Amino acid sequence: MLTATQPLCLHKSLKINKTQLQKQKQFHRNTKPNLLFPKSSPTPLLINHKPRNHTKLQALEALLHDLQASIQDGITVDAQIFSSLLETCFQLQAFDHGIRIHRLIPTSLLRKSVALSSKLLRLYASIGRIEEAHRLFDQMSRRNRSAFAWNSLISGYAELGLYEDAMALYFQMEEEGVVPDRFTFPRVLKACGGIGSISVGEEVHRHVVRCGFADDGFVLNALVDMYAKCGDIVKARKVFDKIVCRDSVSWNSMLTAYIRHGLPLQALSIFRRMLQYGFEPDAVAISTVVTGVPSLKLAGQIHGWVLRRGVQWNLSIANSLIVLYSNHGKLDQACWLFDHMPERDVVSWNSIISAHRKDLKAITYFSRMQKADVLPDVVTFVSLLSACAHLGLVKDGEGLFSMMREDYGMIPSMEHYACMVNLYGRAGLIEEAYEIIEKRMEFEAGPTVWGALLYACYLHHNVDIGKIAAECLFELEPDNEHNFELLMNIYRNVGRLEDVEKVRKMMADRGFDSLY
Repeated sequence: MLTATQPLCLHKSLKINKTQLQKQKQFHRNTKPNLLFPKSSPTPLLINHKPRNHTKLQALEALLHDLQASIQDGITVDAQIFSSLLETCFQLQAFDHGIRIHRLIPTSLLRKSVALSSKLLRLYASIGRIEEAHRLFDQMSRRNRSAFAWNSLISGYAELGLYEDAMALYFQMEEEGVVPDRFTFPRVLKACGGIGSISVGEEVHRHVVRCGFADDGFVLNALVDMYAKCGDIVKARKVFDKIVCRDSVSWNSMLTAYIRHGLPLQALSIFRRMLQYGFEPDAVAISTVVTGVPSLKLAGQIHGWVLRRGVQWNLSIANSLIVLYSNHGKLDQACWLFDHMPERDVVSWNSIISAHRKDLKAITYFSRMQKADVLPDVVTFVSLLSACAHLGLVKDGEGLFSMMREDYGMIPSMEHYACMVNLYGRAGLIEEAYEIIEKRMEFEAGPTVWGALLYACYLHHNVDIGKIAAECLFELEPDNEHNFELLMNIYRNVGRLEDVEKVRKMMADRGFDSLY
């Protein structure tokens, strides 16, 4: 039975202003969660349509059937009804129904009504059909009357990870004189964080101030997240301290920011404070804390807190606990957790396979994964190929690489090719490893691939290919002295001391202080 270590002292007293605490609680009781966009009026047809024992989706389906029949009978439906129906589809996440409604809307009506076009644009953007969304956007004649359409498109690009496109749209919005609202900036700041540009983030922050949103909690939460992702934890904390009425998003953002910056003590301080103010960390924050705390003792105490809260079997938290114990070499605990999980996803299987990446059980777990009808992903095969490389299972590794491409239709990434080079290289098949780079890769090899080859050449004293790999790495990673040291060791192992001195001189010319 898995047991957690002694309880974390989360009850440590902090002097909290009771008036401020009551004010915050009152604020959060009276404040509804922020919606992506302002609420529209409910759909009149859906209210008046009185289905018997129907779910909302069934009611919507029946309504669409009646609407289509009415249109075929020559009845004109106005823009407000279409707009309300699209809002209903969005709220119910009935996106297929929304697309069917689009087919019923006359093109002339769509171009004439900004509100209708905006709702349709948002629907397409929210399901990742960004080209259709942008096409609608380009056809809107009066799109600058409000920020709604702009917000939807910026959000769509940001959610797809197309951060530069999202930022380009934001700057276009500025140039065209569209006034942003409080829903604009969180989407833009998410894109800033994705790009990782602190200068762009600061520019957007100045715009936030100029537009009068410097005290808006919704926007300030996004600023905390943006500064943390851009690497400025000090500014993230300064913004956090400015938030008068912090909500769970505020606390969780600051908590995960500290963990990702390798500051576990500050994270635990925030963790204690948020509990004292009556906020619970969400599953993502707990998972980040569990995997980010370097001390097994501290992590075990947090596990104890998780047990007392009864959230141990939350999927995200359970997965992070598997990673925690496997990272600290506690495979028995990791396996116990995995075997007792009430439900598992691909991350669960990846976590347990990765935990056994130096053990034959990795292959066994993959067989179990296949029998459970769980589809592997690219991460699964990185762990499996890594396990094969460590165990010297060349044939198994080749079979898995072929399975990934042919059975699952996955395109190998840089990591997969690095694993294959490592697989052949560790087995002493240096020529085969080099051939992967020269003949089989569809793109230029990066540092991880050349690094795997150089290390293999060091293990097996291959000077010729080792020199080629090292020279490529000197170009790709000019500041990584480890590559120079590996080449020196290759030369030293075969007695080529003159070449050792040449590499030592190269290091000195680049400002490295060789310890060899």
